[in-house]
Amino acid sequence: METALMVLAVMVITGLVFGIVLAYANKKFAVEVNPLIHLVEDVLPKGQCGACGFAGCMAYAEAVVLDANVAPNLCVPGKGPVAEAVGKLTGKSAPAIEPRIAHIRCAGSVENAKAKYQYVGVQDCAAANLLQGGQKSCQYGCLGFGTCVNNCPFGALTMQPNGLPYVDPEKCTGCGKCETVCPKNVIKMLPIDAKVSVNCNSKDRGAVAKKNCSAACLGCGLCKKNCSHDAIIIENGLAVVDYKICIAECDNPTCFAKCPTKAIEAVVKDRYPMGSAANVAGNVAM
Repeated sequence: METALMVLAVMVITGLVFGIVLAYANKKFAVEVNPLIHLVEDVLPKGQCGACGFAGCMAYAEAVVLDANVAPNLCVPGKGPVAEAVGKLTGKSAPAIEPRIAHIRCAGSVENAKAKYQYVGVQDCAAANLLQGGQKSCQYGCLGFGTCVNNCPFGALTMQPNGLPYVDPEKCTGCGKCETVCPKNVIKMLPIDAKVSVNCNSKDRGAVAKKNCSAACLGCGLCKKNCSHDAIIIENGLAVVDYKICIAECDNPTCFAKCPTKAIEAVVKDRYPMGSAANVAGNVAM
C-alpha cells in the first residue's frame, strides 16, 4: 500500500515539475504573432486549395503580411474583392487576377466513349488510371470516378448520370484544385470570358480518335479554317484555342460551325456569371 502511495506521489510531483517547466518555456520562448496575419486570414475564402502557392490560407496570410515580395492578389478563389481587401490591409497593390472557371475537356460520356474493360476496383480516377490507364479505350478521356468532385473545396463539381463531372458556374472559383488531381489532365481553367471551348483531350488522330469516342476532336482543322482571327491551331491532333486573341478580337465565333463531332462549341455567356466570386469571397469590405 505504501509502495503504491509512493509511486503515485512521485508521479504527481514529476507531473507538476514538468508542467512548471513547460509553462516557463512557453512563456520564455513564445513568439508573438502579428495580429495583421489573422485579419488577412479572415478575409480569405478558407478553401485551403493551395492555388496561391502556399499550404493553405494561414500560410498565405503569414507570407503576404511578413514578406514584402508576396503579392496580395494570389488568392485565385477570392479574385478581385479579396485581392483588394488584402491589399488594403497590407498596404500593397496589385492587379486583380483574371477570373477563370474549370472546364471539362471531355465529352466522352458513357454513350459516346467505348470501354476496353469493366473496372470494378476502387472508385477513384487515380486508382483506375493505374490499371492500363483506365477502362476507357481513349487513354486521354475522363475516367468518371469523381476524384475531382471529391477534391473540390467549394462543392462546385458533381457527377452526372452520363459519367462526366458538371461544373457549377455559381460555385466554381477557378482555384484549380480539380485540375491538379485529375490523372488525365482533362480539366483546365478557362477565362471567364471565353467564347468557345474544346471539349476533348485526345491526342489520337482522326479515325483512331473517332473509333474510341464519337465526340472526339478529329484534328481535321475545320475549326482553324473557319476562325477569322487565327486564334486556333492544331497541336498533336487536337484543336487549341488562343483565348487572348479569341476574347479580344472575336465578336461572332464561327469556328465551331462545321465541326463534324461538335468537339468545339460556343460558350453561353450567362453560363459563367461574373458574380460567382462574391459567393466565395463573402463580405470583404473594409
